[in-house]
Amino acid sequence: MPQGFFITGTDTGVGKSEVAAAIAALYTERGFSVSPRKPVESGCLPDTQGERLFPRDGSLLRRASRSSDSLETITPYRFEAVASPEQAAREAGTPLSLEQLIQACSTTTDQDDTLLLVEGAGGFYSPIAQQALNADLATALQLPLILVTEDRLGAINQLLLARQAILDRGLTIYLIILNKKDTSNLNNLNSAQEWVTEPIIALPPQDHSAPWRSMIKPLTPLFFG
Repeated sequence: MPQGFFITGTDTGVGKSEVAAAIAALYTERGFSVSPRKPVESGCLPDTQGERLFPRDGSLLRRASRSSDSLETITPYRFEAVASPEQAAREAGTPLSLEQLIQACSTTTDQDDTLLLVEGAGGFYSPIAQQALNADLATALQLPLILVTEDRLGAINQLLLARQAILDRGLTIYLIILNKKDTSNLNNLNSAQEWVTEPIIALPPQDHSAPWRSMIKPLTPLFFG
């Protein structure tokens, strides 16, 4: 079993969090222990007590993995500005370093049945800390990558650009996911298969009430085939 995965995307809003939650739930249901990490999250709103910013993505990962880790451990760095984590942290007066994010992704367990699942923020080349991109965090962690893109017009261009950027870093792509959010008849899967050598799957439009749950079944053969 891989030590873990780094979930990245071609852009923001392509479905990384839903995919990460589905993978977390898939491994948890198979009896593995999952350590989810979304080390930094921007666009957070105050929690119900108004005392702390609430990380929606980090909370989703915690719920899907049934993790006993606290939200402070899963998502220690939270910012309110709807911007890249680097900009949001700078505007909040608490700039982030790459080393802080690397440390936030560390775990105290190295057992064979534990999976480290790290979700980035934004696209692969999005700024995530001072003078650091998601690409830098992924390179530091050296986990196999799962690349998510929205299955829409223009997806092939974004997919191939992100894929090449990942490979140029010497990283391994475990799986490419085309995540369809509408009912268009585009056949990006066949086109993409002509250009990539990694495993690739197209996910159909999901149940909007809990999209990550309906992703579990089609993703299962790619991890436990």
